[in-house]
Amino acid sequence: MPQRSPAIWMTILLMMLAAKSGQAAGFVDAAERYVEVPDRVGRVMTANPAADVLVFVLAPEKLLGWSAGLSREQRAYLPAKFARLPILGSSPTNTAEMVQTVARVRPDLVIEAGPVSPEVAARADQIQQQTGVPYILLDSDIQATPRTLRTVGAMLGVVERGNDLANYADNAIDALRGRLLIAPADERPLVYYGRGPDGLETGLAGSQAMAAIDQAGVINVAARLGRGELKWVTRDEIFAWNPAIVIAQKRSFYLALQRSTTWRGLSAVANKRVYLAPGNPFGWIDDPPGVNRIIGLYWLTALFYPDQYQEDLRSNVREFYEKFYRVKLSDRQLEALVRPAGARSGGPQQMIGVPLLGAEPVPLPNATPNATLPNARPPGRGGFGNPGSPGLPAIPSNPQ
Repeated sequence: MPQRSPAIWMTILLMMLAAKSGQAAGFVDAAERYVEVPDRVGRVMTANPAADVLVFVLAPEKLLGWSAGLSREQRAYLPAKFARLPILGSSPTNTAEMVQTVARVRPDLVIEAGPVSPEVAARADQIQQQTGVPYILLDSDIQATPRTLRTVGAMLGVVERGNDLANYADNAIDALRGRLLIAPADERPLVYYGRGPDGLETGLAGSQAMAAIDQAGVINVAARLGRGELKWVTRDEIFAWNPAIVIAQKRSFYLALQRSTTWRGLSAVANKRVYLAPGNPFGWIDDPPGVNRIIGLYWLTALFYPDQYQEDLRSNVREFYEKFYRVKLSDRQLEALVRPAGARSGGPQQMIGVPLLGAEPVPLPNATPNATLPNARPPGRGGFGNPGSPGLPAIPSNPQ
């Protein structure tokens, strides 16, 4: 269910009034549940990683622990004090486990961030009723990020910081939107985002995993499989789509694209348009789908629209990490993030222009992954093969 912005701003006003009167404030969350939130929140339990990041960037001293484990590499990009926070490890889908954890850590408030549904709302109500601790649901939609930062900042008593981070997020979203207005539609490349160690899991149209990429206005080749969240695909499908750019979530897939003959002949590989999404301490595309994606908007803009992106990505990354995560990156840390992500110290990258294709699904050809389609486009252009090739429909003259 969508948030109602008037309700959100009324919530902030009620919280400010309640803070003055010393009483609990009423809050209408993303599931349109009315929750009484204490006027002073000192101990926050987060139910999932997206909520972890949200509370950490706003008021880390109030975060009781991480909902999931952190790798050694992630901890290296966090202030030591907060990298050592305990791992609470409870999944919100396991109601009994969540109830036990809430009873053990005794928070003032529990926050969960993500898609909302009647089932999620019912589960939150159940946990709240059994523990007596207010449990709020927040929308993790990337467009809602500035509003969420302001709202939760006010709730946690850090209004000024919430507004500061929200303004940064507003500027990142608006800057990308402005660049898209001047980027020709036929210069928006076909992109595949490969999740997992083998890269064969990807996000469908409208998925949280693809929100930052969708925001960049490029063409998600897997969107032709329909709407939803995540889906496993095959190598044959990826070769049939022949993306101009491939982004790997994990280093193992990134290295396989570069070194394995299995992927030889894919346009993105032939043109060296293969990139590793930075993931420390949190992912720039997803993992989790939280406020951490804001720096990803700057990176994807530099990657997809270098002619419109005239800023220094490294400076933006340093600023974001210091502002949001409270860490000053060393040169070594910075390069470990941006070099596999395609940030070069030289001039702008050359744009690969590809046609904006129609929305009709493309049948897969009966071919092995490394086979060359008859009359296929030469490597480097990206796309779905030559219009009219066997097994591939012609592209409409006026694609929608």
